[in-house]
Amino acid sequence: MQAITPSSSPNTLKPLIQPKRSAFGRFKPNRISCAYRSESVSFPNGIGSSRADWQSSCAILASKVISQGQEQPTEKPSSGGADHVASVNGHKAASMDLNLVPIDKVSAVTNNKPVPLTITDLSPAPMHGSQVRVAYQGVPGAYSEAAAGKAYPNCEAIPCDQFEVAFQAVELWLADRAVLPVENSLGGSIHRNYDLLLRHRLHIVGEVQLPVHHCLLALPGVRKEYLTRVISHPQALAQCELTLTKLGLNVAREAVDDTAGAAEFVAANNLRDTAAIASARAADLYGLNILADGIHDDSSNVTRFVMLAREPIIPRTDRPFKTSIVFAHEKGTSVLFKVLSAFAFRNISLTKIESRPHRNHPIRLVDDANVGTAKHFEYMFYVDFEASMAEVRAQNALAEVQEFTSFLRVLGSYPMDMTPWCPSRGD
Repeated sequence: MQAITPSSSPNTLKPLIQPKRSAFGRFKPNRISCAYRSESVSFPNGIGSSRADWQSSCAILASKVISQGQEQPTEKPSSGGADHVASVNGHKAASMDLNLVPIDKVSAVTNNKPVPLTITDLSPAPMHGSQVRVAYQGVPGAYSEAAAGKAYPNCEAIPCDQFEVAFQAVELWLADRAVLPVENSLGGSIHRNYDLLLRHRLHIVGEVQLPVHHCLLALPGVRKEYLTRVISHPQALAQCELTLTKLGLNVAREAVDDTAGAAEFVAANNLRDTAAIASARAADLYGLNILADGIHDDSSNVTRFVMLAREPIIPRTDRPFKTSIVFAHEKGTSVLFKVLSAFAFRNISLTKIESRPHRNHPIRLVDDANVGTAKHFEYMFYVDFEASMAEVRAQNALAEVQEFTSFLRVLGSYPMDMTPWCPSRGD
C-alpha cells in the first residue's frame, strides 16, 4: 500500500501508514504511528461574508483567543468582509480568531514551503454518515473505534497510537475528523485530551456517548486458574477491580495504552498466562476467547467522546446544543464564583467543570510585601454548558465572563448526543 504523506516535497517528514499482520496472518487496518514534527499551520481569519453573521454573534471569541498553548498571536488579522468589529452585550470585540480556512488564501505549510491545496481539499466537509476519514486512538477493536463508527457510520476509521497523533492527523489533512474520549462515568476525565484541546486549534463539532462493556479475554484453551497477569488500559483495570476479585483471580494488574492493544499483545505474543480486558469485538479480531463477560463493576459505564474538526460548525437553536469553553484569570480561583454566576443568572445549566494546571504560569507568588514562601497554583478551567452560541443568553454570559478572565476560548458549540441510553448488555 502506498504511503500517505502530508506533502510531496522530498524534504517533508513522510509517516508511513502500512498494513501490519496480526499473529494469525490477517491484515489489520492502517495505523498512524508516528508523531509528526512540523510547524503549525496558521491561517488568516475569516472565509468571507457567508460566515460574517455568525462571527458577529460569536464576537466573544475575539481578542482573548490565544493560539497554541496560550501564545500571543504575532500578526494582526487582515481586514475584510469577515474581519469587522462586532458588539455583544455592549462589549466591542475585534474579528473572531476562528482559524477558518479562507479559500483564496490557504496554503499548507511544510518545512516553510507553501504547498497549494487542491480543489478536493477545499470541497465541503463530508456529511454525517458519508465516507469520512476519522482518526481515533488505539487499535482496531478499541472502544474509540466503536465511538467513531457511532459518530460517523460507514466511516474509514484510522487508528493512531497516541492522542497527539490523532489531533495532528486532522491538522495535516490525513483525516477529516477525530473522535477522542474526554470523560468516563466511572473513571472521570481523560486529562490528556483536555490539555491537547488547548494546545491544538481543532474545534469540537459534536459529541457521542458510548456504553462500555468489558470482557476478560485469553487465548483458546486458557483457563482462569492459569492466569498470573491481567493487562488493560488503567481506567479499564479500575472499572473491573471488584469483579476481578470476586472471580478469585489472584493476578497482577498491568497497565497498557489501550484495551484492544492489550488483546492484540496477548495474541501476538502467545501469552498463555495473561488475560486482557477489552471488548467482545477485540476478541473476534485477535482470536481470543471470552473467559468472563460483562466484568465491569457498574453497568452504568459510559464514555463521552468529542468529535473534532479543522473548522467549527455554525450553531443553531433548532435542537439541544452544548458549548465548551476554557478560561483562566490572573488572580486564580478567586473569580470562579463570579464566572459561574454569569451562567446561573441566565438559567444556563453547566454539565462539566474541570480544572487543569496552567502550564505557562503554573505558580503565582504572594505579593512582595508579604513575608513567607506561600504560593498559589494557577489553573485553567474547562466548562461545558447547555446552550448554543446562537442564543443571545449564551453570548451575553460569555461577554460577562470575559470581564473577569485574562484568557477565554470557545472550544466548540455543537449538538448534544440525545440518543437513548441503556446499561451495557450482559449485566
